[in-house]
Amino acid sequence: MTSPSGSTVEEAVTFLEQHPEIEAFDIVLTDANGVGRGKIIRRHELAAIYESGRHMPISILGLDITGEDVHETGLIWDSGDGDLRAWPIPGTLKPLHGTSPARGQVLMSMYHLDGSPMTSDPRHALARQVRKLEQKGLRPAGAFELEFFLLANERDAEGRVRPAGAVLDGRRSGKTEVYSVDHLHGMEPLFSDIYAAAKAQGIPAETVISEYAPGQYELTLHYRKDIMQAADDLVMLKRLVRAAARRHGVTACFMAKPIEKYAGSGMHLHVSMLNDSGRNIFSEAEEGKWAPALLHSLGGLAATMPESMLVFAPHANSWRRFVAQSYAPIAPTWGVNNRSVALRVPAGDVKNRRIEHRPAGVDTNPYLVATTVLAGITKGLDEKLDPGPETTGNGYENAPKLADAPGDWRTAIEAAEASEFLKEALGSDLHHTFTAIKHAEYLRVARTVSELDYHLYLHEV
Repeated sequence: MTSPSGSTVEEAVTFLEQHPEIEAFDIVLTDANGVGRGKIIRRHELAAIYESGRHMPISILGLDITGEDVHETGLIWDSGDGDLRAWPIPGTLKPLHGTSPARGQVLMSMYHLDGSPMTSDPRHALARQVRKLEQKGLRPAGAFELEFFLLANERDAEGRVRPAGAVLDGRRSGKTEVYSVDHLHGMEPLFSDIYAAAKAQGIPAETVISEYAPGQYELTLHYRKDIMQAADDLVMLKRLVRAAARRHGVTACFMAKPIEKYAGSGMHLHVSMLNDSGRNIFSEAEEGKWAPALLHSLGGLAATMPESMLVFAPHANSWRRFVAQSYAPIAPTWGVNNRSVALRVPAGDVKNRRIEHRPAGVDTNPYLVATTVLAGITKGLDEKLDPGPETTGNGYENAPKLADAPGDWRTAIEAAEASEFLKEALGSDLHHTFTAIKHAEYLRVARTVSELDYHLYLHEV
């Protein structure tokens, strides 16, 4: 059977010839929560996956964040939990740095046995939005930013997580060492490994900074002309950062808000749009006058943001990040060179004009984020939507109050379930799968009696 993903056996054979030291491979399928699910295969099994794909159960795309089946997705016993076929994604077969014995990795995507896309696979949803734009003569480009915490493996005396000490010498700091270069030196061995691993996998990791909280860092990625490649970059970068941190005795944390008194971690998406001639349609033709395509795209993103918030904040913890004066947006505002808004137009060369979409936390699925952002842009362009006035100054004080904007996880789930826009953006199958998983996770959290319950109520009520 010809691979429906476009992968070829020659890619596998060439890779094996170039890397005789590699003994095994991680084959990784990304589920609705952005969790990598799959297997570790032996070297001799790789070529067969490129020839025939690899059978995997359909239920792998119907799991909650804990790995439990969500029966309401219809992907478990309704289909007898039958096997579908996962195929390699071309260009993602890479060596893993620092493993012993040596291993490689390849990203996978799910298809039905007849080769048609399995439409609860998040990567297929992004591919569909990209194709829709290509039919309009447009090609989306972009890059993600990765914010995360490096935490100690051991909790403090109260059971709370705490920033990791420097891997170089164990030095600890409880300060917000934002933009401190000297502070970064303590993590130099870890970041050197991260850069080496990124190079081995062809991931264009660039600047690292010490972010706005103790133990928080940010890695940027080079801008891609292919937004699907940008999403693949982010998936692979999170995996290698987590693995490198573990080898250095610390924990890489991708929760949106792991420490209550400090800023949370975002996953900002920078996006622009190229036409068939390679021109960025967001670039203004006349100095001082915004391109209509830019304004309409901002309008589409602002209009669809309330009903899309479940994609950008998919977990209970995600909603703890949205606090005023914390660099996380609290309303669908836009502005120029302003980090207090949700949709930022960065300063810079007009040829590189882009939108920085800031609502998503680092705990999100990059394929779903990019899918929803592109669908919002498409709606704005098609309907020529007006983004409203630019927000200047303090966007937290000047943010509009929207009656229909969800303020918590449960309301976001309900808004997503009822959203025709999100159903069209993700596709009806993935929309049903994603919202069913989120509903099941909400019920799990809602019925859990936490330590906070005991602290507040055990002796007081």
